[in-house]
Amino acid sequence: MEQNAQKEVRPPYGVIAILMVGAFIAFLNNTLLNIALPSIMEDLKVGPSIVQWLTTGFMLVNGILIPTTAFLIQKYSVRYLFLAAMLLFTIGTVLAGSADVFAVLLSGRMLQASGSAILMPVLMNVMLVSFPVEKRGVAMGFFGLILMFAPAIGPTLSGWIIEHYDWRMLFHFVTPIAILVLLIGFLKLKDKKEKQDLKLDLISLLMSSIAFGGILYGFSSAGSKGWGSFQVYGTIILGSIFLVLFIIRQLNERLPMLNFKVYKYPMFALSSAISMVVNMALFSGMLLLPIYTQNLRGITPMDAGLLMLPGAVLMAVMSPVTGRLFDKFGGRILAVTGLAILVITSFEFSRLTLETSYMHLILIYSIRSFGMSMVLMPVSTNGLNQLPARLYPHGTAMNNTMNQVSGAIGTALLVSLMTTRTSTHIEEMTKSAMAAAGTQPSAASMAEMKQQIVMKATLEGINEAFLVATGIAAVAFILAFFIKRVNQASEPAVENSMRKASGE
Repeated sequence: MEQNAQKEVRPPYGVIAILMVGAFIAFLNNTLLNIALPSIMEDLKVGPSIVQWLTTGFMLVNGILIPTTAFLIQKYSVRYLFLAAMLLFTIGTVLAGSADVFAVLLSGRMLQASGSAILMPVLMNVMLVSFPVEKRGVAMGFFGLILMFAPAIGPTLSGWIIEHYDWRMLFHFVTPIAILVLLIGFLKLKDKKEKQDLKLDLISLLMSSIAFGGILYGFSSAGSKGWGSFQVYGTIILGSIFLVLFIIRQLNERLPMLNFKVYKYPMFALSSAISMVVNMALFSGMLLLPIYTQNLRGITPMDAGLLMLPGAVLMAVMSPVTGRLFDKFGGRILAVTGLAILVITSFEFSRLTLETSYMHLILIYSIRSFGMSMVLMPVSTNGLNQLPARLYPHGTAMNNTMNQVSGAIGTALLVSLMTTRTSTHIEEMTKSAMAAAGTQPSAASMAEMKQQIVMKATLEGINEAFLVATGIAAVAFILAFFIKRVNQASEPAVENSMRKASGE
């Protein structure tokens, strides 16, 4: 009877709507900035290695803060966390929009990151707690619809703003919306939480910051500095050592900051592994395709954004549909189908030429997005469904943290692979061209030949990176066959273990 009564409790739709709007604004801001990076470099007189900190710094802050969200969700109310997150995000947006020097822009960006890092896990946790397992697919589907709409309009909107206004308008555009959401949250969110006698373990926080911060920084820097740089492998090794120490400490704590025992649940562990692998492969399209379209094909930022628009819209529209299919059929058939599409389309992207038509690119990218709509949310939801409610904050924090780490690793692998293979192809093509020419060509012919060689070599590098992404996606495809529909782990077992751990 009690279980039936709990299922009939109406979910807090008002709270969820406010949280979703806040998360949407934060997510939209991320997609807006990417196309603006060349304009920021020119205006603030910084190079690629400096401007990349707008992305790297964001990831670092996320990597440091997300592991603490499990503690924050248990300690504070949704109202408190939402208002704190939106306030940080709004202050950061205002600061970034008024920046005349890069340091101010970076500071604003990192404040935005601190707000975003808290928002997403809080929203995920509210969704998990508010809906029973059998209705969670539909709920998560609509959650996906809201969040997928941001990347659907982000690149196109950003391209239009950059072509007509200063890059600061990207932040000025978001500022009034962020302030409005903050005010609505202040007036409408009324949830209360009983005082929890929890204290943040500062040693664990320090270990976590060095561990995830070091790993993220190392892999994020590999693309620009190369794997031979001490700054790259040194920080990865340092981060890895502290990650091992952090895990050992968490496993021996009575109330861990981030509970790694979530990996004792097999479907959660499998879903986490699949999500990480897919994230690594996913960055191939997000990272390599803009380089191909803008640098090699000369497609404008606006048209590059429009190229991705149909796929992103399709992904958003499919989210509620895949949610319903997940509730009906489970996650395996969706994941296997979606990952098969991802493997095939990634392979198609490994066969790009300098004559590949614009419509062909739109078609392949749209089909790829259709496949992706069947993977990330269903796989993640299936894994979280197995966790007892007490571990939801730890599960969502773990997933978000691992997605950040895998995204950084995927970016580093694909960028460094593209860079090194491009350099190799330039050497080989230059030798072949010089041997074929026989005599020393004129300066004009030499310049033209070099330009053609660089374009062809870069294309080969991009294709080979896409081929590796295909192999990575194939690993996730194989793992997807082991997905099973699960029931939520029993709460009493957790309560008993918690009592034993606390010495009651």
